[in-house]
Amino acid sequence: MASIKQVQITFDCANPERVARFWCEVLGYVVPPPPEGFATWDDFNQALPPEQQDSAFACVDPSGAGPRLFFQRVPEGKVVKNRVHIDVRAGIGLVGEERLATLKAECERLVALGAVCERVMYADGENESCIVMQDIEGNEFCLD
Repeated sequence: MASIKQVQITFDCANPERVARFWCEVLGYVVPPPPEGFATWDDFNQALPPEQQDSAFACVDPSGAGPRLFFQRVPEGKVVKNRVHIDVRAGIGLVGEERLATLKAECERLVALGAVCERVMYADGENESCIVMQDIEGNEFCLD
């Protein structure tokens, strides 16, 4: 049996394109080209039946290394903590005050994009600092 090497991360949300474009900014991802035969994603969207319009959007890592992110519209809002979350690895290899300063700077950038800073978890001798945040629809993620 062959092993799977690629994954896609799917978000349930109210506004797929808005959330996708937020994550493009967070991760440096891009919106892939529209399907063949369509000049733009808006053209593709308008060709869908009304009930399917604005129901999904995606973004990809331009280097091809990271997973594709897919955003799908769902009728219900988020009501409980995520069971899975994304760790945005902004402080790889950094420790102590240097790590914390880097994480706080990235936190400020993401807050300007609409994210919410939930709490800063300071280094405790066992774990390095990280920052718990929420994206523009309340999905938790960590700056790590």
